[in-house]
Amino acid sequence: MMPIEQDPTPNTKSPSINPHHHTSNRSSDDCSPHGEPSASTKAISPCLEDDDFESPPPPPHFSVLHGSLRPIILKFEDVTCNITLPPTTDSACCLGNPDPKQTRIVLNGVSGIVRPGELLAMLGPSGSGKTTLLTALGGRLPGKVTGSVSYNGQPFSGSIKRKIGFVTQDDVLYPHLTVLETLTYAALLRLPKGLTRQEKMGQAEVVIMELGLVRCRNTMVGGPLLRGISGGERKRVSIGQEMLVNPSLLLLDEPTSGLDSTTAQRILAILRGLARGGRTVMATIHQPSSRLYRMFDKVMVLSDGSPIYTGSATRVMDYFNSIGFKPGFNLVNPADFLLDLANGIVADTTQDDQHELHGRSERHDHASSTKQFLISSYRKNLYPVLKAEIQQSLHDPIHPNSRLPSRSSERQWTTTWWEQFMVLLRRGLKERRHESYSGLRIFQVLSVAFISGLLWWHSDISHLQDQVGLLFFFSIFWGFFPLFNAIFAFPQERPMLIRERASGMYRLSSYYFARMVGDLPMELVLPTIFVTITYYMGGLKPSPVTFLLTLSITLYNVLVSQGLGLALGAMLMDVKQATTLASVTMLVFLLAGGYYIQHIPPFINWLKYISFSHYCYKLLVGVQYSENEVYDCGLEMPCKVVDYPIIKHLGIHDLGFDVAVLTIMLVGYRLLAYVALRMGQPH
Repeated sequence: MMPIEQDPTPNTKSPSINPHHHTSNRSSDDCSPHGEPSASTKAISPCLEDDDFESPPPPPHFSVLHGSLRPIILKFEDVTCNITLPPTTDSACCLGNPDPKQTRIVLNGVSGIVRPGELLAMLGPSGSGKTTLLTALGGRLPGKVTGSVSYNGQPFSGSIKRKIGFVTQDDVLYPHLTVLETLTYAALLRLPKGLTRQEKMGQAEVVIMELGLVRCRNTMVGGPLLRGISGGERKRVSIGQEMLVNPSLLLLDEPTSGLDSTTAQRILAILRGLARGGRTVMATIHQPSSRLYRMFDKVMVLSDGSPIYTGSATRVMDYFNSIGFKPGFNLVNPADFLLDLANGIVADTTQDDQHELHGRSERHDHASSTKQFLISSYRKNLYPVLKAEIQQSLHDPIHPNSRLPSRSSERQWTTTWWEQFMVLLRRGLKERRHESYSGLRIFQVLSVAFISGLLWWHSDISHLQDQVGLLFFFSIFWGFFPLFNAIFAFPQERPMLIRERASGMYRLSSYYFARMVGDLPMELVLPTIFVTITYYMGGLKPSPVTFLLTLSITLYNVLVSQGLGLALGAMLMDVKQATTLASVTMLVFLLAGGYYIQHIPPFINWLKYISFSHYCYKLLVGVQYSENEVYDCGLEMPCKVVDYPIIKHLGIHDLGFDVAVLTIMLVGYRLLAYVALRMGQPH
């Protein structure tokens, strides 16, 4: 992987790693489990390929893509994390405890050190705290953990965050984007502003080549309901998104889960190669095969949040043999043996070992006793050695390129607000067009439009009640439809938003405004088609001006309704709750809109003034009929339209006030949605 960080002084050489940390010390004479692996500083040298979205640019003669790395030494000491469990009904009622809060220890005094060029694997059963520790080391659990975590001796900061690549267990990707588009948009957002667009796109092509994604570069990523690339290719795309910024520290949560052994080995080979290029790599592995285990430099084993081993992968069997745990046969997979021990299972212990450990046999009968013994053995034998190694690393010389930028540069984003806005806008339009213009949604709108047009076919002003009902239907249908579509927007994109924001890809404001602008062509095309069909089929006033005003009011109503849906979705972030609340809200707006009930009791009359459907209905009626317009009411003389009971009670005067109220609602709902998003962000 070519480094992309730009140094103050250009340097095209590979980063130099302190040879003290990479000398081979795995001889049988050395019994310390913390020996360092031999690592080559030879970086992977990919071939730059031409790139556009279809064809790549020519490789530059010299680019800051060849800047040097800033190696990171990751150290963490006595990391502890507790969570508060919700009170149970039994404990609260039966025991009579006024404050039945219980805490659970997720991590308990975990320590370790990982240097550039090393691949550390965290092993342990489900629920042992692997993901929590990885998340804490990535700076994504602020205020929830205690202990010391440092990166080259410095605490977590904005500049550190941009040097860390974090690959989650679940691949959070847009399903309708191709592999090339996914990586290209990520490159445009995450690479430094000093690079040109062509250089950023070229780096995306380099990542595709290195990760073996050339064959599927123009294939959609896919998802649960859309067939796309395979699981192994999805995982490589997730890794590629982080490798675009050439992270100094790469954290991966179970990158091999759900993959076959061959694909898993390929993923681990890529990670090992990245580590050998001068990066610090740390990953959680659920149940690796023996082939995968041999690729690890260091291993950390967790049991119920507490470490039972931390050190060299090649010395793990010797250590457990020294404290009395030995598998029953020689060809056992070390990972299986470690997971058995982490679960407190010692069924493979030989009879000789049982005889030698006769004094402790009673404690080994139960899994909890075994775990406690392993934890105490770790604290007695390994923890002091590990602590000394961490203290010794404080005196290690740090490579000049590993020094981090000043705090002033931490506040700077890699791209400008406008660049983020444009990239997010293009990406959103390309992804959401499949949903907004889906065949099902188009059929839904067109079928309702034609059925409505047939029901109100060529109605005239003599049937004033019918025409007013059609206008009210406009306000209600295009209040319900956009509202319920908008509710899903932020809850569905929340995982992607959290992941990308945690990586420092863009500002929340640029994302939000890109979403708002991108929704305009998505949400306004179908209402325009609907109104055009129903307006003329329904026999409304054929004046072009009246038609354009009716269309404008309907589109304005769509934007207000969509704003309310976005606000509900952003505040609750739960589709079921937001849909329920929206149903009740729109039912109230429907009843208080002024069509079904004209004489609302005074104590509840205020409901119609918070209903955007009421103001839209008034505006539609106001532009459709003038004050001097008459209709045949069956009497000797024509009657004025404004004297018709529904319209008279509604009042079609002072339409400017109605427009102003809708404008306040439009801005207010969207501002509320932004504030809710901002407050709900963990970073």
